Amino acid sequence: MSRRLAFLCLGVMGYPMAGHLSRAGNRVAVYNRTTARARAWVEEFGGEWGATPAEAVREADVVLLCCGDDPDVREVVLGAEGALGAMRRDACLVDHTTASPALARELDERARDAGLRFLDAPVSGGQSGAETGALTIMVGGDEAVCASVSPLLDCYAKRHRWMGPAGSGQLTKMVNQICIAGIVQGLSEALHFAKRAGLDPQGVVDVISQGAAQSWQMDNRAETMAEGSFEFGFAVDWMRKDLRIALDEARRMGARLPVTALVDQLYAAVQARGGARWDTSSLITLLED
Repeated sequence: MSRRLAFLCLGVMGYPMAGHLSRAGNRVAVYNRTTARARAWVEEFGGEWGATPAEAVREADVVLLCCGDDPDVREVVLGAEGALGAMRRDACLVDHTTASPALARELDERARDAGLRFLDAPVSGGQSGAETGALTIMVGGDEAVCASVSPLLDCYAKRHRWMGPAGSGQLTKMVNQICIAGIVQGLSEALHFAKRAGLDPQGVVDVISQGAAQSWQMDNRAETMAEGSFEFGFAVDWMRKDLRIALDEARRMGARLPVTALVDQLYAAVQARGGARWDTSSLITLLED
């Protein structure tokens, strides 16, 4: 059944995600800070665009967004021309941004006060996952609300799951990023070791990827890491943002993340050498110089 939707922020993730919703037969209005990108989306997918978040969301039953960081979400949702003040009563706000659990809880409270519903629903899978409709989504908020928007999430996710009350989606995404940080560093060291040992990295990966060492990073990044190719993928800048959130939350709850803290500093070293926009697999460059 067609629904009236709004999608705010058309970055490398939001643009294709909104496209999947439109292709599924929904009426989608979009907003982006760069108007030209919003116009381009409408030319490709139809629908309409709003000059402000408030303008884009007025008729929407569900408003979805995927921004960069907490300040971006605050501006788009809570700013002078933000979405929250213009949304229809009983509408639902779904935030796909990887942001802080504290912001998710705040938005949930603000939405309730305004007679609205809210879900924090960060995604994993990167640009390729957004383009192919194969994202993983971790959802926090009311379980019944999650069920009500589930058909929309199915438009661009291969898997989504309700994780608990508001903030739980963001906490689950932090678990995801903690795992990735350690795996990428381990894979970097393994490939570096293989090269120094005179082994063929591709041959090594071919055999060990069939056993307990297998991972998504090995399957999708080992070849480009061995080649020294990093001009694609999930940027180091964004990974450091995510790890900052994870480390801040860990300090708040008293959790110990020594490996994550170390990898965060290694990513700082990648940034310092000009790799801010390189893929996260660029950790290997610190070993091979």
